[in-house]
Amino acid sequence: MIEFHDVSKIFDDGTRAVDQFSLTLPSHQTTVFVGSSGSGKTTLLRMINRMVDPTQGRIVIDGDDIAAVNPVRLRRRIGYVLQAAGLLPHRTVIDNIATVPRLNGVPKVAARAAARELLGTVGLDDSLAHRYPSQLSGGQQQRVGVARALASDPNILLMDEPFGAVDPIVRAELQQELNRLQRELGKTVVFVTHDIDEAFMLADQVVILKQGGVVAQVGTPGQILANPADDFVASFIGADAGKRQLHLQHRQGDGDVTLVVDGEGRPTGVLAQAPADGGSSPS
Repeated sequence: MIEFHDVSKIFDDGTRAVDQFSLTLPSHQTTVFVGSSGSGKTTLLRMINRMVDPTQGRIVIDGDDIAAVNPVRLRRRIGYVLQAAGLLPHRTVIDNIATVPRLNGVPKVAARAAARELLGTVGLDDSLAHRYPSQLSGGQQQRVGVARALASDPNILLMDEPFGAVDPIVRAELQQELNRLQRELGKTVVFVTHDIDEAFMLADQVVILKQGGVVAQVGTPGQILANPADDFVASFIGADAGKRQLHLQHRQGDGDVTLVVDGEGRPTGVLAQAPADGGSSPS
């Protein structure tokens, strides 16, 4: 469990990035910080592994104040995924993944063996093990970045807009992959994005931030969609423009299907029949 207690961050130029932020991030769930540029979301993320230290307040992980923990040791036990993957260009895929275990003293053979297993975990073929980052697609690089973050089996995984630099199709695939990994591994994930749809897709808990790290609303995607806290939240999620008010529309000209249409009349999906076993069916 990650706890923020009255945390503020003022940078040397006087910018107040975060102002008296207090919140508990539950264990084994995905919390998404979402907001526009200047909302303090990345600063909050980077304070968890002490890439940035707060000006005031405390951050506590599983009962321990992280101010008393060596920053390097702290970072080696917390997974961290960047937007641009941040892979070492002169190292192969398998050695990139094995980086943190090797720094923690794991023998090279054992670290490489574990890294090879992680390739399959993140959906990559074993044949990529000895390629270099420049020989991979953007989506493959991001999967390697996730594998590297998981290599030391951390309890906490920090993800700073990790899918922002890939095209929409790959981004959707990576979002689905992250949901699958979270179901299987049950990490405490803290994810940063400016995209509210991505936040709703990934999060157990969504934290919508205003400028300066001020919390506009915290809740599950369903809670926020059903009851936006104020006009700011309603505008941010698109509820004020009717974009979240979906209805069904039957169009024979579209192949005799029932479309799901937003408040502006734009098709957003197709209503599918539920499977016979009562489970849900993707649309």
